Amino acid sequence: MAAYSRIRSIGLFGLRALGLLAMSGVALAHPGHEIANNLFLSGLAHPLTGFDHLFAMLAVGLWSALTYSSVRKAVWTPVSFLCLLLIGAFFGLSGVSLPATEPMIIVSLFILGLLIATRLSMPIWAGAALVGFFALFHGLAHGSELSAPGSVIAFVAGFMLTTFALHLVGLAAGFALKKRDLRLTRVAGVGIVVYGVSLLTMAA
Repeated sequence: MAAYSRIRSIGLFGLRALGLLAMSGVALAHPGHEIANNLFLSGLAHPLTGFDHLFAMLAVGLWSALTYSSVRKAVWTPVSFLCLLLIGAFFGLSGVSLPATEPMIIVSLFILGLLIATRLSMPIWAGAALVGFFALFHGLAHGSELSAPGSVIAFVAGFMLTTFALHLVGLAAGFALKKRDLRLTRVAGVGIVVYGVSLLTMAA
């Protein structure tokens, strides 16, 4: 219970911080993911400037909390996402590219939305591997979009910090909702699926 309370408190703090970032994000970044002069602030705002990244990162924490019975088990999936996100970001910064990066980001929304809507469970290693696979593509997209000169470490640190906060918000929401009406999480999951499908339709 103590661990859950800490996750919930940190998640609520993260939600308030994300709200402040979202309000300042208009001045820091634009829909095209352009980079502002302050790379750390740009990195902080970057995951909030596109719903594809935002929903995916929230969904990882939400699904983990809904699926696994304890905080100790639930954190492995977000940790996997963060690690592979970081690796993907440095791949992107190095000029490495993978085919269908943007379509895979959209697919991640579709899959994560389905997992939330159905509350489908799987072994911890399988869940970590699945979200880690998708995180690699999210990281590639983040890294490849950095074109402004300056300290890339500051930019990476910024979007990793926001991603961590989004995971915490998702975890807090998941633990709060897991014993309540299933319709709440189903609506959230279906909403993410619909958004993913809409992106696929626009990309087609």
